[in-house]
Amino acid sequence: MSKKDFILYVQTSDDPERQYSPLILAQTAKAMDVDAKVYYLGQALRVLKPESASAIKLGSFPSFMDMIEKTLSMGIEIYVCEASKQMLGWQKIELIKGLKIVGAGTLNDLALDASATMWF
Repeated sequence: MSKKDFILYVQTSDDPERQYSPLILAQTAKAMDVDAKVYYLGQALRVLKPESASAIKLGSFPSFMDMIEKTLSMGIEIYVCEASKQMLGWQKIELIKGLKIVGAGTLNDLALDASATMWF
């Protein structure tokens, strides 16, 4: 893959058991020198509130909040759909720091530019 190629991981669920896969895969891609981006939309935004993210912890994995923070610290961009925020009625809500709130069209642009797209 060339430097501009990337894998896009899209999270649509707020199910705690589905939260780890896109982050683990994005971190693994980065470790393989492959760029990765993660995009949250719809109900998935519910897990991006600090108190929700800190409460999710499955098995021997770190908390979901720790996973988000590690993903961001690796330089992996995490996008949040503004339209989904509006759909949930969230005018003013505190989300995890470092997430990028973007327009719905950004998902289309990312999907068109990505070398591969995986949905969760």
